[in-house]
Amino acid sequence: MLVRVATAADTQFAAQLCEWYVESAKTRGTGIAKREPHYVAQKMAGGDAVIAFVEHELAGFCYIETFDDKTFVVNSGLVVNAALRQHGVGRAIKQAAFNLSRVKYPQAKIFGITTSLAVMKINSELGYKPVTFSELTTSEDFWKGCRSCKNYQILQDNDRRMCLCTGMLFDAPEPAPAAADPALKSAYEPIREPARQPAKEAVFALTGP
Repeated sequence: MLVRVATAADTQFAAQLCEWYVESAKTRGTGIAKREPHYVAQKMAGGDAVIAFVEHELAGFCYIETFDDKTFVVNSGLVVNAALRQHGVGRAIKQAAFNLSRVKYPQAKIFGITTSLAVMKINSELGYKPVTFSELTTSEDFWKGCRSCKNYQILQDNDRRMCLCTGMLFDAPEPAPAAADPALKSAYEPIREPARQPAKEAVFALTGP
């Protein structure tokens, strides 16, 4: 398995990833914000995304966004081939996205909202804490991403104070260690792990928005 920062060369996978988002939402039966290929491609080209491969096959993806003048950064759009679940792909991607966030935006609070218990567990291991939505960004640019989620009306009915997602926040009071610090793997150093044998049928799982 190879996990690395995405580049402009990876934009060829943007449309495929957006198809995975749609299929995953249907499979899980939960709401998810819609992504467009041009936006995913923009994140790749800007070095604000992490991509994973297993034996040269696309295995997963996640990107980062900043809000409130880079006060907040979110790791969003995590999507993983479900045939590779339980093999550490999602965890490796989350770790890489977290590292990238800490290196590029060391003063920012890192947050996310999710309905996935697996992602909540990984976030907890990274140091995130469950919080109310009032502790997250107030940026309209972030919350408008929820409009394509089927649970958006719940969010609106609660004046954006709560929804089916759980808010989680990593608040670092001190600057992040340098990228070269062994305590924080360099976000720009690919993570390589032995490839696992995938199941015969692949479905996809994600969290968001």
